[in-house]
Amino acid sequence: MSMELQQLINKAQETIAAICKHPDYQKIALYYSPDLTISDAQAALTFLELEIHAEAEINLSQLEEFSA
Repeated sequence: MSMELQQLINKAQETIAAICKHPDYQKIALYYSPDLTISDAQAALTFLELEIHAEAEINLSQLEEFSA
């Protein structure tokens, strides 16, 4: 897994959290109802992170097979 990608995911999650807490967003959120929401963006980042970890586990298990 690329640490750089993990860092970007973390930063994106932090940015989304900051947007949710921002007073201007909270005012808009009362009437703003897009097709995709902040929660959708958070879920997409979570799924990306899970995919990265799953790929890393697959690569590790392949290495273990070669060393056995």
